[in-house]
Amino acid sequence: MNLFYLLLRTSWRIVLLAGIAGLFNGASTAGLIALINGIISKLMGAQQWLTWGFFGCSIVLLSTNFASQVLLVRASQGAIFQLRLLLSERMLASPLRSLENIGNPQLLATLTDDVEWVSRSFAVLPAVFNAIAIFLGCLVYMAYLSLTAFLVLLGLIVFGVSSYEFLASRASRFLRLARDEQDRLFQHFRAVTDGNKELKLSRSRRQAFLDQQLRTSAATSRRLNVTGMTMFAIAASWGQLLLFSTIGFFLFALPRVLNVNPAVLSGYVITIIYLMMPMQQILEAVPTLTRATVALRKIDSLQLSLAEQTSETELIANQPAIAPWQQIQLVDIHHSYLGGQGEQTFTFTLGPLDLSFQGGELVFIIGGNGSGKSTLAKLLTGLYVPESGTILVDGQPITDQNREWYRQHFSVVFADFYLFDRLLGLGNPNLDAQAQAYLTQLKLNHKVEVKDGVLSTTALSQGERKRLGLLNAYLEDRPIYLFDEWASDQDPMFRDLFYTQMLQELKQRGKTVFVISHDDHYFHVADRMIKLDYGKVEYDKRA
Repeated sequence: MNLFYLLLRTSWRIVLLAGIAGLFNGASTAGLIALINGIISKLMGAQQWLTWGFFGCSIVLLSTNFASQVLLVRASQGAIFQLRLLLSERMLASPLRSLENIGNPQLLATLTDDVEWVSRSFAVLPAVFNAIAIFLGCLVYMAYLSLTAFLVLLGLIVFGVSSYEFLASRASRFLRLARDEQDRLFQHFRAVTDGNKELKLSRSRRQAFLDQQLRTSAATSRRLNVTGMTMFAIAASWGQLLLFSTIGFFLFALPRVLNVNPAVLSGYVITIIYLMMPMQQILEAVPTLTRATVALRKIDSLQLSLAEQTSETELIANQPAIAPWQQIQLVDIHHSYLGGQGEQTFTFTLGPLDLSFQGGELVFIIGGNGSGKSTLAKLLTGLYVPESGTILVDGQPITDQNREWYRQHFSVVFADFYLFDRLLGLGNPNLDAQAQAYLTQLKLNHKVEVKDGVLSTTALSQGERKRLGLLNAYLEDRPIYLFDEWASDQDPMFRDLFYTQMLQELKQRGKTVFVISHDDHYFHVADRMIKLDYGKVEYDKRA
């Protein structure tokens, strides 16, 4: 994908109108230069129509320049709007495992840095398009003046463009390497924010991180960007040198080689001088456009750009509403993924799993770290697609056509949950009152208030933030709840309240509850316990 194709994909009608305006802009520019050259060369008398022609061309030039720029600004901003939405929608529609394999640093670099460079390129595109239109109009005028001189000029243009492209391609290679380094730099930036406490507590670790990772990556990024931009500066200077050399050639060398009319010679020199500003605009825009092209390639490489896809809205449009169910079955489920880092990588396999769950059960999923509990939770909730095996709901298999519908049965608070500051997608007319009642139950009413679905604050301790996550789950009121180590950050009083009262209340309301837990003091409250060990079910027993 390139920038122009992206514009056509999103706003081809506007681009077409801008192109028409650009043609008139180039034609009016050539007309003005012809009038000026004719008067200077005394080829035309001082007829009155020249005055009107001059003002007419000036008005057309200004109006078409304004129209093309406004149209292209609308088209470019529309393209950026569509690109941002499509990227976000594509990420939300992509399988969770694919996003985890790509990694948050690379995704954030795409959403921020790449989209920003595309946006910057669209800011310079209107001026570039107008400059190209003027350039083409002037070429037509020079061909009209003298075809022989135009062929000489065309040869110089081909030489200049080829030599500039040779230098620019080298610069582009360095910018592509700099963009690859940007992913690693974003990963280190995330370590600065997410690992701030750990870095503060260890001076040696902090210094090693700064010296061996952050400073090294930042220096590499700086070196590659400086090299690439320096080569673009050399290419731009070379382009300006060729422009002045062309003027000198037409002034001093061409009259000695060809019998050129003075009027033709002055027309060429005036036109080339007039083209200096448009050419300068094009040369200055090339680095920005190159960076944007690199960014678009990066977006395409992640397969997150304008790929054709069936929206999840379409997939669930004909699905039945969420209704009471009797049984969920996991039949011969297998799921594998690559764990570890560097030379210590290994393949972890969860399964085979043959489990059956009844509505209204309180199920504890237990086991050591790395036993597969969180992976089972993501498979059970439909976030992971099993590599083999089938999930059945009352005998109905879960496939790509109904997986989104299946996921709507679950309210989940994961261990690495994200807390939104707004209660989204609930559609409850009494939302504020209901949320305030739950805040009182969760002992948060003295710290958090809800107004128009907006939480007054989320700057709380981790345990209190998890309670706000539970608030959202309560308000969703779905038939199945899943808690991933929810009680691990709670104080002893609230931990006891969670296991002995809150879970029992959910069960009494007919909810099915899955709890991933290490709190063996409360295992007795479960109806059933499933223990995992190295991806296998060690036992599945009922209380």
